Amino acid sequence: MKPLNDLTLEQKVGQLLMCGFHGQHADEQITRLIRDYHIGGVIYFRRNVESIDQLTRLSAELQDMAAEAGALPLMISVDQEGGMVARIDKEGMTQVPGNMALGATGNPEYTLECAQILGRELKNIGIDMNLAPVVDVNNNPLNPVIGVRSYGEHAESVAAHGVAAITGYQSQGIAATAKHFPGHGDTAVDSHLGIVTVPHDRNRLEQMELLPFRRAIEAGVDAIMTAHVMFPSIEPEPIPATLSHKVLTGLLREEMGFEGIIITDCLEMHAISKPYGVAEAAIRAVEAGADLILVSHTLQDQVAALEAIVEAVRTGRVSEEVIHQALERIMTWKRKRCGQQNDHLVSLKASETFEGADVEPVKNNESIESTEPSDPSELNESTLFKIASSSITIVHNDGLLPLDPEKDVYVIWPEVVQRTEVDEPWSHTESLGMALSQLRGTVREHKITTQPTYDEADRILADVSESEQVIVCTYTSAGHLPKGQQYLVEKLSKNHSLIVIALRNPYDLLEISRPGSYVCTYENTPAVVRVLSHVLTGGLQPTGSLPVRLR
Repeated sequence: MKPLNDLTLEQKVGQLLMCGFHGQHADEQITRLIRDYHIGGVIYFRRNVESIDQLTRLSAELQDMAAEAGALPLMISVDQEGGMVARIDKEGMTQVPGNMALGATGNPEYTLECAQILGRELKNIGIDMNLAPVVDVNNNPLNPVIGVRSYGEHAESVAAHGVAAITGYQSQGIAATAKHFPGHGDTAVDSHLGIVTVPHDRNRLEQMELLPFRRAIEAGVDAIMTAHVMFPSIEPEPIPATLSHKVLTGLLREEMGFEGIIITDCLEMHAISKPYGVAEAAIRAVEAGADLILVSHTLQDQVAALEAIVEAVRTGRVSEEVIHQALERIMTWKRKRCGQQNDHLVSLKASETFEGADVEPVKNNESIESTEPSDPSELNESTLFKIASSSITIVHNDGLLPLDPEKDVYVIWPEVVQRTEVDEPWSHTESLGMALSQLRGTVREHKITTQPTYDEADRILADVSESEQVIVCTYTSAGHLPKGQQYLVEKLSKNHSLIVIALRNPYDLLEISRPGSYVCTYENTPAVVRVLSHVLTGGLQPTGSLPVRLR
């Protein structure tokens, strides 16, 4: 690894950029960024993934390219949060539960297991950094972007699960990233689309939003990602946290004592790019104290950000010492993580109740006992089944569950494509009707869009009229269930005692009249759908508890 003094200014600034690209091989965009601009890191999206083998080859190809360009090793990252946000969904990558499903288990040990599984698999394909866990406390039912990506609305529970995830990832040599600092849970606007403010006073922030980040720092988290959110009780100027020196340097560095890498959320998000422009925002983020600048999509914006920071140093707006401090942290991280192989498991002693769960962090330099499984794939499947059984939550049951095997079943199933700016197109085709038919024979199933028209709903009402057991699966990412789904449930409930299953957002119940039975799954991954079919037919008794209040 080159000494700092051997790098040109352009190479130093390049190391502060983490960039995405659009190909499944080293296309012109990423080739230019590595060879000509010496970027420090790469972020993968689903658009980059064809298969696990292809992605492994791509990681090696990019690292070879960086070495040939004389640059430092790349830090290769991904948003593999689990559940509904998983960039890599191909065979060979375990689709672990998302955060709210884990929160519903009340057991951070499950979160540890999932992070170990993901960490090991990510490391094997050349990824060094997971942009996870989300440690935002989701206490706003209308939140359109966090929701089930959070472990829940209880700060202590979120902190306990967050520490477990950090411990699991970093035990496998993967850098964990706690996000989105200082907190994106109590918002009703998606910062991908607009400006967001969290108006609470400092005392409230300490008790709620900041608590999981303090615990993450105590656990030795490698990186923290910033939020494009305004916090007037910390920064009185109308500046998002990503661009605030008071937030990043004053609060996170000096007051909270964080010594790791501060990485911005993507600067192309509208909360930043519309008022500031990506280039100006990149300069302001560095001035505020960010080490890594994330620009995920557009080559023009990526180059503009790099050139703007270089020019800011040359004109004296940004001191070269600020660049050196950021680069020292990045180089320290690369010495510790890049290319490291680490395949041991750790044991986490955690309370099985989520209120105030006591999680003892495992520091990166501590010796950790190995318990390598004899068949990892079988262990992973067993773990997913166990966690799904412990997360699915029966909120209310008017005697409709389990299903009567002598009566027919009609399932209304939403076909999910993409519901938020963070999600990517969903490739799984498993449905509840398919899973139920394997357990009890023929099941009638009608598939709808997540935003059905009234005409579409009326056709279902006519078709379902003689059915004896009706299951309606709802799906939304935020607090407002689409009007078409609301209409369908309300009309059906007039003539049927419904089993309503919220496939993602537990808050769907707030939008409909009380059903006969109400079940929350927090996600519709294949493992959850299979376990749900066993729950509905009486083969399993789930033990999940709501990690949020329905009020």
